[in-house]
Amino acid sequence: MTAQNLLVELFVEELPPKALKKLGDAFASVLADQLKAQGLAPDEAVVTAFASPRRLAAHVTGVLARAEDKAVSQKLMPVSVGLDASGQPTSALLKRLGALGADASAVAGLKRAPDGKAEALFYESVAPGVALAAGLQKALDEALAKLPIPKVMSYQLETDCELPGWTSVNFVRPAHGLVALHGSTVVPVKALGLTSGNTTHGHRFEAAVSPVVLKDADSYAVTLAGDGAVIASFAERKAEIARQLAAAAAKVGGGCKPIEDDALLDEVTALVERPNVLICEFEQQFLGVPQECLILTMKANQKYFPLLDAQGKLTNKFLVVSNISPTDASAVIGGNERVVRPRLADAKFFFDQDRKKTLASRVDGLGKVVYHNKLGTQGERTERVRAIARAIGQQLGGDVLAKSADTAAQLAKTDLLTDMVGEFPELQGIMGGYYARHDGLTEDIAFAIEDHYKPRFAGDELPRNLTGVVVALADKLETLVGMFGIGNLPTGDKDPFALRRHALGVVRMLIESRLALHFHALTRQVLAAFPPDLLQDKSVELDEFLIERLKGYLRETGFSGAEVDAAIYARQLGHWSSIPQRLAAVRAFAALPEAPALAAANKRIGNILKKSEGNVAATVNESALVEQAEKDLFAAMQATVPAANAQFDAGDYTASLQSLAALRAPVDAFFDGVMVNADDPALKANRLGLLRELHDAMNRVADLSRLAT
Repeated sequence: MTAQNLLVELFVEELPPKALKKLGDAFASVLADQLKAQGLAPDEAVVTAFASPRRLAAHVTGVLARAEDKAVSQKLMPVSVGLDASGQPTSALLKRLGALGADASAVAGLKRAPDGKAEALFYESVAPGVALAAGLQKALDEALAKLPIPKVMSYQLETDCELPGWTSVNFVRPAHGLVALHGSTVVPVKALGLTSGNTTHGHRFEAAVSPVVLKDADSYAVTLAGDGAVIASFAERKAEIARQLAAAAAKVGGGCKPIEDDALLDEVTALVERPNVLICEFEQQFLGVPQECLILTMKANQKYFPLLDAQGKLTNKFLVVSNISPTDASAVIGGNERVVRPRLADAKFFFDQDRKKTLASRVDGLGKVVYHNKLGTQGERTERVRAIARAIGQQLGGDVLAKSADTAAQLAKTDLLTDMVGEFPELQGIMGGYYARHDGLTEDIAFAIEDHYKPRFAGDELPRNLTGVVVALADKLETLVGMFGIGNLPTGDKDPFALRRHALGVVRMLIESRLALHFHALTRQVLAAFPPDLLQDKSVELDEFLIERLKGYLRETGFSGAEVDAAIYARQLGHWSSIPQRLAAVRAFAALPEAPALAAANKRIGNILKKSEGNVAATVNESALVEQAEKDLFAAMQATVPAANAQFDAGDYTASLQSLAALRAPVDAFFDGVMVNADDPALKANRLGLLRELHDAMNRVADLSRLAT
């Protein structure tokens, strides 16, 4: 059966730009998957998605006009149920055959085959392959039903019948055209009140012809580009915009580069059908406003690309991606420059007004801002964060760090009351840093205020100084303990308070900033900062939550689950800051030939000690050692463990574990020749004490039993 390429396009009004790429990919993938499932397209078919502001389309290679017939074997029933003692069909069998469109004449052709312990009857037939029109209709219906539409709208279509009337249609945007071409042949399908054809529409203003007639499926992109002035491919349009942005920046000169923002690039790609990048500028006076404010207003409100100089500083030039290409672009450039000016003037006004009040004068105002109905105001929260920051600062740097952390924590949230942050919430923290410098505060405090939300997302940088780390840690821990304490825990994929992100930030700061703090003690210290009886004590649950984030973080750095578990469940873990060194030691140890045997022995020792009654002390009476194997193990430990402990105390975890590898032979000999659970209680206790001492020594760096397979 001859295969040809298929093109399906749905022509609609302007689609939501932030959802366009996802809509285009989903439409093409579901359509193709459904065609493959029906045998109309091969598994290796190439699927190309197209998505522009006014169209979703898919091109699928190697589609058949009719799927191949397929042999079908259907189990009917056990032979004992379908045939009587004389081999004649029972009424149950005849009824089942009738339901399949067969009669008694089909009994002779039934196949017998084992089915478990019994023998069953199978009816073999040939299912005719589905025709493309029917199969595509099903695939198209499924593709539209499964579109990840952010918000559905309803619109009316005039009923196509003799009686006048209207029918309601629900879709993301009103649809006005449907194309379905198998090669050059129109496939008759319907969707959203539309019937398929071979015509579409190009650019609203610059199409050479309207409608655009498509010769065949393969000429879709070329015809739209030529006759319709539309780059149909989202990826090609995005690449073209990126190319034009770079070319325009080079034209400006001075090492200028457009700001890198892939989300903005995607959104602009979804707003234009044939991009044309233009260079615009604004007055130099606006550069006195913090560049974050100007960049944000240009990106968020106008979808412009600000230009940065070679040092990363904002220039007064910006790039506009226009959807039209007039011979004289001066009117378009002038219009965009007029539009951006009031936005920048607003930012300058906010900045000037905000600096008329100090951050310190805004502190009392936080008491009027509700943080959470169960956790009080921002003012109350600020006092809790201050207390936590002072305690952490005292532990890490004494009075000096405690004082600077307290000051930064007191002022960290005050920029929430400024006009600039009221207009642009994304600038919270950043504006606090600018206003702190204006108030004459030190760079240390300004950086801490600016950075205390960091890390904001996976891969974000940590606060730049220790004061900032302390305040950020206090802020995130206060949120975690508070939300856990009132029962606002993440469930499934729902995490409205971003507690997973906060927990990952805590993990990263404890490890990457090498803080000498124990997470277990931290969560209880934070709980004490809240008023009594305000929260439930969820410290254990929060500890487990943090450990899960820790495991995920470490696995993402390239370590296996077994290596991670071995490192974090070490007997003497202490501060998480030592975990990276422990992981390196575990990996080096695992590569040793002695590692599997020692890991298995460690696991065995752990099980023996768990089953023993009471706590086993790590004490050994050398004179009570009887068997040669236990004497040899004790001697080997006396020669090896002190050196391994000294290396551990010096922080050389790799050397410590490698020193213990020398114990493999005596450990193997011990288990081969010594009965631990001896009948003599004193002898048994002494042997358990020997194993306890060995177990403690082996698990200081890592829980080696986790490496056992």
